[in-house]
Amino acid sequence: MRKIAYVFGALAAAGAGTYLIVYLYRWQWQRAMICGVLLLIIEVMLFGLVTLGRLNRIEERLRDSDRRQRELDARQEDVLTRLREPALAREETRFRWLEDPADRSYVFVPVLMVAGVVLSGLAWVVQRVASSTAKPAERRLAGRLAILAAPDPSAPDPSTSDPSARDRVPGGDGSSAPGDLDDLPPLGTGSGHRTARMTTATVLSVGLVAALVMGLADLTQTRAEEDNEHEATSVLVQVDLRGTDVSAARKALAARQIWEGCRDSTSVPLRHAPLGDLGKGMFAGVVRPALTDHDLMRLRGCLEDATLERAHLTVVAVNDVESGDDSR
Repeated sequence: MRKIAYVFGALAAAGAGTYLIVYLYRWQWQRAMICGVLLLIIEVMLFGLVTLGRLNRIEERLRDSDRRQRELDARQEDVLTRLREPALAREETRFRWLEDPADRSYVFVPVLMVAGVVLSGLAWVVQRVASSTAKPAERRLAGRLAILAAPDPSAPDPSTSDPSARDRVPGGDGSSAPGDLDDLPPLGTGSGHRTARMTTATVLSVGLVAALVMGLADLTQTRAEEDNEHEATSVLVQVDLRGTDVSAARKALAARQIWEGCRDSTSVPLRHAPLGDLGKGMFAGVVRPALTDHDLMRLRGCLEDATLERAHLTVVAVNDVESGDDSR
């Protein structure tokens, strides 16, 4: 379930970020702010999921540690109890002969001393027999382990003293087998391919990020544009209202409010920009002088991103008006 939430959050964040950039490029600020807020909410949600998952894992580890500690304490108490039970039971029977009447004679101590002497003699005999019989076995063991011993540094090199021994020495004839530790490849050479792959992936990632940043910078960069040689620009828009009052007068009022609010959205203020009613919610505006491509994008974004309540304006068509035309 958590993986599904991560996948859903990642897809939603990617979509919100993409539309954020698109709406910024189209100069639609209200939609861009909505996408930005949505992206922020998704990021906070993902951060909360990650933090909650880590807290759950820490809590589970603490519970496991406490359970193991309780089990260890219980086992220790059990073992300690079992160890103490025989000692407590023997306290009453320890050296009972000392509590007997003093008129009795005991031979416990002398017998113990004689037994100790006898056992020491037997141990000495066993040690002598073992030492005399273990020498051949030790010699055989030393012979088996001799092949694992390091060579003597002071011994002469057989490859130099006996030319015929070069074939028996690894690397003595210049073959691929190494003759010394210095000829062996260094440890960790297998990780070179891994390092190369990581380096390649890092370089490719950096290149993709740099290309994305440069592409966005190129799309959003403000450049000096050439003037439009036409006389004016005509804009055909359609107004849609929601609610009970959708009369023609209400549509005309909404269209004029949106149009007047967007007259200063271009680089050049629209001083001569009348708006005419064509009927059925269609309106035509004429802008003088003619708009450049960038100003036209800014005007379209402002009109379609209007914040008027229960009103939506759609740009249907945009045309340049020649000098001899009269479009009012």
